[in-house]
Formats: sequence, C-alpha cells, structure tokens
Amino acid sequence: MAYIDLGLDETVNPGIRGLLRYRPETGRPLMELAEVLLRGPSTLSRGERELVAAYVSGLNECVYCRNSHGAFAAAQLEDGRPLVDQVCDDPASAPITDKLKALLRIAAATRVSGHDVTPSLVAAAHDAGATDAEIHDVVLIAAAFSMFNRYVDALGTLAPTDPAPYEAAAPRVTESGYLA
Repeated sequence: MAYIDLGLDETVNPGIRGLLRYRPETGRPLMELAEVLLRGPSTLSRGERELVAAYVSGLNECVYCRNSHGAFAAAQLEDGRPLVDQVCDDPASAPITDKLKALLRIAAATRVSGHDVTPSLVAAAHDAGATDAEIHDVVLIAAAFSMFNRYVDALGTLAPTDPAPYEAAAPRVTESGYLA
C-alpha cells in the first residue's frame, strides 16, 4: 500500500491512478500531458510512443508504468507483447527501425540526465530519419515518464504483478485516451 493514505482502495486504483484521484487538481494536468504526448498529433505512432514510455519506465524500474504502458503499446503495435518485451529487454537487437532504435537511445540518455543527450545521439537519430519534432517528443516523453515513474514509486503505490489488469485497461486507454 502507498506510503500515504490515498483514501481509496488501491486494488481498484493501483499505481498512478490512485495518486491522480488523491489530488485531482494535479492529476488532471498530468493526464493532459500524457494525452498530448502519447495520443496527440505526431509522425510517431501511438504504439511507438507508448513503447518509449514503457522502455523508459523499465529502465527506471517502475513496475506499474512499465507494465501499463507496455500493455498499451502491445495493443497498438502489430507484433504486440513479444515486440514490447524484446524492445524493453534489448532494443539494439529488437526488430524495430533504426530510427526507433536511435530515438530509444536518446530516451535512455534523457532518463539519466538531459546532459547525457549529446549532439552525436541527435545526429544519429537524424541520420536514421528522425525529425526534429520526433526527437523533441521522445525527449519530452522520456523526461515526463521519468517524473511519472518517480511519482509512482516514491509514494510506494501498489503495482500489480499480474499482467491481467494492465491488459484489461489497454482497450479503454487505446480507444478513449487518458482523459476518459
């Protein structure tokens, strides 16, 4: 259970869901940010953006966010869960585009420090076909999810280990988004 009393049943509202309900005045803007980053206009697919969120969350060892965004990515990517697991385990050997691999390297660097994103990482992403907007969006997704991950884990929220609740939420999120 969370380190603070959220005043709700965490088995019904695990992870960030309970935190968002605890403080709706901060929860709403956070979900608006997630909506724009993961579902707004972009040349990166929604599945690819969810994959970036899952990958960063896995690197940050945030079980709830890794599992939830992994399920949301799997529901929107042609190769589903096996691809998500491959990317989260080893993106360099995963069957994804060189552009996405380069963007994931930027995401991994961003989660450590903004200073770890170097001109050579950006140049490699450009060389692989990434646009400035895609690089911008991946940096912002990685930075935002590092914040979300710390928010979820620093308050000790419940993170189910069973994949079923994450998979059950995927159709709702992929169809209706984060503000529904």
